[in-house]
Amino acid sequence: MDVMLYAEDTRLPDDVWAIVSPHGGVRYNPKRRGSADEWAWTFAHLLLHLGFGHLDPRDTPERALEANTYTRTWIDAPHAPHPVYRAACCVIVDQYLLTLKIGRPPEPLPPAPGGSDEAALAARWWHSSVPEAYRCTEFPDFFIGTAELAKSHDHQNRFAVGIGEAARDALATAGHDVTRGKAERMRAWDRALNWFVSSYPLLGALAAGMKIVADPDVARGWDISIAAVNAEAAEIYVNPYAALSEEEWKFVLAHEMLHAALRHGERAGWRDHYLFNVACDYVVNGWLVEMGVGQLPEGLLYDPQLKGLSAEQIYDRIATDLRRLRKIATLRGRGKSDILGEPLPHNHTPGRYLDLDEYYRNAMSTGLAYHLAAGRGLLPAGLEQEIRALDQPPLPWDAQLAQWFDEHIPAVSKRRSYARASRRQASTPDIPRPAWVRPEESVRLPTFGVVLDTSGSMSAELMGKGLGAIASYATARDVPRARVIYCDAAAHDAGYLPVDEIAAGVRVRGRGGTVLQPGIRLLERADDFPADGPILIITDGMIDVLRIRNEHAFLLPAGASLPFRPHGPVFRIR
Repeated sequence: MDVMLYAEDTRLPDDVWAIVSPHGGVRYNPKRRGSADEWAWTFAHLLLHLGFGHLDPRDTPERALEANTYTRTWIDAPHAPHPVYRAACCVIVDQYLLTLKIGRPPEPLPPAPGGSDEAALAARWWHSSVPEAYRCTEFPDFFIGTAELAKSHDHQNRFAVGIGEAARDALATAGHDVTRGKAERMRAWDRALNWFVSSYPLLGALAAGMKIVADPDVARGWDISIAAVNAEAAEIYVNPYAALSEEEWKFVLAHEMLHAALRHGERAGWRDHYLFNVACDYVVNGWLVEMGVGQLPEGLLYDPQLKGLSAEQIYDRIATDLRRLRKIATLRGRGKSDILGEPLPHNHTPGRYLDLDEYYRNAMSTGLAYHLAAGRGLLPAGLEQEIRALDQPPLPWDAQLAQWFDEHIPAVSKRRSYARASRRQASTPDIPRPAWVRPEESVRLPTFGVVLDTSGSMSAELMGKGLGAIASYATARDVPRARVIYCDAAAHDAGYLPVDEIAAGVRVRGRGGTVLQPGIRLLERADDFPADGPILIITDGMIDVLRIRNEHAFLLPAGASLPFRPHGPVFRIR
């Protein structure tokens, strides 16, 4: 922000350190004596008044504006803030300033009174009164200008741009990135990214953490026509030679940020990744056109007739029209996915890997809350639904497996009986009590089948976690034995094994290739295995297509996918 600092010829009241005007001029009281830290706090406090828009009448409640009764000629503002509104603004600024750790307040600050912003806090104090601890000096430390003055001195926008640049510079420094010059930061795609931070709260928090890699060698080496993205690295790779306007770059960056934040790469699952990328492009481009974010570049995938459909529904449509697929292209180019599976090395350094699940979830949820609170307009229903779904983390795989056991493997009903030796408590030894017993009549005990992939690509950790979880839940459901089949190049029937032996570890045979269908067929045709018995398949996903009649579920490592569309649930072991 452009700020002018000078001493006031006309003396300020003794209890006033400094004041700020709508023009951005800071006038200080030379008679005040304070340390460097105290003056740093004072000046930062006044500048935050400017950055938060407290001097802008367009963002100020009407009853917070009072006639300016201060007749000194240097006060170039028509309004003085109401004492209640001024106290609320100062409290919000002080609490924010505490997080920045700039200087030291001249006087100890009272605890935070609560309240999300100055308007809400002032509304509460208008109905009651300002508590004594939060009352300010009688003379204001800021004055409210006119709407025309606020337009010509857009302090809020400059403050937001400054925050965005500081956040991006901090992320670049943390990643040991080469400091980029001012001229480089002002390229069209960088200006577009700054616009999201300063003017578009829905994607502002997300944009602050994304890094743009504009390296011609990267674009040439990976055939990137316009842009591509990697979610794990939070990097957007752009072709610096793509002839796009700043508005078109806004559209492109928003497109790639939504790909990363909504985790479209991981949602593909068993589907063809390129076709699912194309389906997601139709969905995302439709949202951005509907919201009016930037300008749709020529040649991008957009079809108004697909409005309201999910990516999965669009995938089912386009997967049957292979002739049409030869003519379409993503932002990376024809036949190439702009959702990259791994970070790209650049500037002679390997791509970085970061765990950004929590970051994407928080950034999108916070952006949605700011967007709705600020009344920035309605959002497409599909986009809002996906953002809210991100805010609900999925259940851990072991909890999902437990639910599957509850649904498909009934527990053995037990009852209390006096037939067995009575249970007596030390406090009441004369009172016999019934004991829990299993039913004496002949009943079929529950069981299930386990098909374990023992090929060379399976890790011991994956098999251990899967078998251990299965054994623990089987014990909890009172399942005495499970039918275990080991499969590599051939099926090896281990028969019925006690569940405690599964937990303790068993001798695994095989470790050859991967052929699971014979193991499935062996279980389904076995005379001693129930026709409706559920089957659990533990594999790393590198298998052929399976045909399974019984109820079944798959246990896969995190990040793995099946080469076919599964009809049973898939639990990913982490």
